Amino acid sequence: MTATAPLSDRIDVAGGTTPAPAGRRHHRGAAFWASTGVLYLVLIAIAVIYIFPFLINIATAFKTEADAAVDPLSLIPKTFSLAAIQTLFTNSDFPLWVKNSFIVAVFVTAGRVFFDSLAGYALARIPFRGRSVVFAALIAVMAVPSVVLMIPKFLVLNQLGMYDSYAGMIVPLLVDAAGVFIMKNFFESIPASVEEQASIDGAGTFRIFWSIVLPMARPALITIIILSFQGSWNELSQFIISTQNPALTTLTKGVANLASGSLSAGTQYPLKLAAGAIMTIPVAVMFFVFQRHIMNSSDGAVKE
Repeated sequence: MTATAPLSDRIDVAGGTTPAPAGRRHHRGAAFWASTGVLYLVLIAIAVIYIFPFLINIATAFKTEADAAVDPLSLIPKTFSLAAIQTLFTNSDFPLWVKNSFIVAVFVTAGRVFFDSLAGYALARIPFRGRSVVFAALIAVMAVPSVVLMIPKFLVLNQLGMYDSYAGMIVPLLVDAAGVFIMKNFFESIPASVEEQASIDGAGTFRIFWSIVLPMARPALITIIILSFQGSWNELSQFIISTQNPALTTLTKGVANLASGSLSAGTQYPLKLAAGAIMTIPVAVMFFVFQRHIMNSSDGAVKE
């Protein structure tokens, strides 16, 4: 009489497969966890390389000048000091730079939200001759490096009398190709039946856009707000070619001048890095507040 093999070792007639032996399953599990562990170690190493300079930036902002010169890579200040921050706000034009950056960022963000939405809706929903050509030109603009356009922008601003003014700093940034592209794609994801029903009720094109479609595009709008504020807050090349008046200096331009040693001689590591650390706060706060709403699904859309 022969013993019956265990059920786990029998051949699966229906499926035509045989369960793998326990040793092989254990071997595969060990290999999986080993590869996963190596992957996590690589990711942690990349994260440390990426985050470490930022941690040095924050730590050095609270060091003394001598401490920063002796041990610039230390993450713990030997002597905690607020001298660099006090110098920025009392003995420099840093508050003026902050004010100018906020003025530009607020107007540019509002302008991009409005104009990018209008252009995106027109490209997504309104049929007109040459629409595909306009969209192709939009993609082409996204591929052009911004440094190539610096001289033409300067010539246009100078010819229009907008040089050395808030208008010259803000107007060229009111529309960006990436924002139009994002809004176009999002509007195309909204069912057309929503607009058709509003059109039957007698609503015009702008009324449909403003009262019905735009509120449904809140995730895309929040994405545009974050990207526009961040882009205008960190913009440098536009302000270099549009102004030379110190009263119109923004944070990026001022910190760049500060990094070259504009206040006095010496390394001034705490002063420079404190300016850089403070400069990141508004963008970081806006991102963490709105990050959950970035490009989710459209609000209130109906399924076709």
